[in-house]
Amino acid sequence: MNYLHPGARWIFRLRTYSLLFIFGLSLTVFYYQLQRVFGKESIIGAFMVFIIYIIFMIIVGEIYARMSYNRWLYEITHDGIKMERGIIWKKYTSIPFERVQNVEVLRGVIARMIGFSTIEVETAGNSGSFFGRKDRRYESEGHLPAIDVHEAERIRQFIMKKVRDTGEGI
Repeated sequence: MNYLHPGARWIFRLRTYSLLFIFGLSLTVFYYQLQRVFGKESIIGAFMVFIIYIIFMIIVGEIYARMSYNRWLYEITHDGIKMERGIIWKKYTSIPFERVQNVEVLRGVIARMIGFSTIEVETAGNSGSFFGRKDRRYESEGHLPAIDVHEAERIRQFIMKKVRDTGEGI
């Protein structure tokens, strides 16, 4: 089994930071309002709570990033794609080449800066999902979030060759 590109840790960190930052900001406002109710209004106290929470957020983000990276594995075999991921609940995915419809290689801004690509393997009978708010970004069943740029292109060519070979035998 292969690991993702080391830059994948940044994806996992940023995902954690965005969720925890909103919660921390809410916690700080709640703490400040609580101080006002009890007559001990202090911006410095609320600021200290926020700073402590930022430190907590960085520690949790780093732990989550390392654990996610170490537990997201993939393998391209002669008959399909196998993926294994999850910290608490493991998810095992096996995609035979017969079900593959398309393979996309995507590179966003962060991916270009760090030097990796995302691979989306679209399948027949796809169980992918939509997430996000405005852009409704799509995540396919065969989502590999961070693969080295050259390796991603090599994987795409290999899978498409296997799909063509499989389709000719039918």
